[in-house]
Amino acid sequence: MPKTSLTALVAAALLAGAATVAAAQEITLRATATSNTEDEDYDGLIVFKNYVENASNGRIAVELFIGTQLCATGEECLQGVADGSIDVFISTSGGAAGLFPYIQVLDLPYLMSDDRVAEAVLTGDFVRMLRQMALEDSGGLIRLMTIGNTGGWRNFANTQRRVRTPADLAGLKLRTVPADLPQQLVSTLGAAPTPIPWPELFTSLQTGVVEGTANGITDIMNMKFPEAGLKFITLDGHSYVGAFWWMGEERFRALPDDLRRIVVDGFAELQQATFASPKRKSIQAYADFVAAGGDIYVPTPEEKAAFQAAVAPVYDWFRANVARGPEVLAAFEAAVAEAQAAVDAARAADLN
Repeated sequence: MPKTSLTALVAAALLAGAATVAAAQEITLRATATSNTEDEDYDGLIVFKNYVENASNGRIAVELFIGTQLCATGEECLQGVADGSIDVFISTSGGAAGLFPYIQVLDLPYLMSDDRVAEAVLTGDFVRMLRQMALEDSGGLIRLMTIGNTGGWRNFANTQRRVRTPADLAGLKLRTVPADLPQQLVSTLGAAPTPIPWPELFTSLQTGVVEGTANGITDIMNMKFPEAGLKFITLDGHSYVGAFWWMGEERFRALPDDLRRIVVDGFAELQQATFASPKRKSIQAYADFVAAGGDIYVPTPEEKAAFQAAVAPVYDWFRANVARGPEVLAAFEAAVAEAQAAVDAARAADLN
């Protein structure tokens, strides 16, 4: 249902009579994810829908549009959020980097060590900082509600050979999103960045237009990439596949206080669902990858250190070329350090 103005609601109530006044008080949120029902985004939306509809006693209905029914690209979908034709949308950093380039900070490699650290960072004040920045840069139209996960951790995967060191990536044509940072990362490692839309990646791997990609195992298996020749994965876990959940600020602010709180709590439930989903799904995904003839390699600590050293120029590039890059990176590094210290302390306490 398109966004309905107060005037239209009043007119509808007058025309339909007193029996429809209660219906005019109901709210429908249109939520879209340009993925599929096997994706973590869908898992999160199902949890969000269930929580919000039940907690509001049916005063809020959530309509889900999975795929490209409402919009096809990140920019198109965010425009829909801004103009009110879409209420909730999920993007990766690449899908929103055109409007908010600094959110690519999550794509900077090897800054977060594991899920415990990432989840602590993404439930803290760093996300609130990004929310305020996005509101300012969208003219108060687009609100960042939460950041979850969509695919676990990015790993280098390819059709050609096992990758143990940065030198093994040299010359490989690796698929990237159109955003600048992933292309910079791939170039820094000596590979050839090749921007390819996600729906075209299977065919591009199959035909050799690209020879690899950087994705989590659940996305790789959901898209059946081994059938297109993808056979090697190196579990370097260079970046967390963040899922940015957006909502129209006007739509959010128009909700009554009690319903606004329910929506906020619904996004917290969604976030937890997307944190958990790839962990469970990856178990079968890795088994299926191996069964299909796939090769999985875990770098040694020394090899991982070589990757970390090789990507150092990417941080300098981010500071120099991304609007508000130094500010955002400093805040992110501080949040990661705080989270890592808390996780280390908790782990030490649990070991005693």
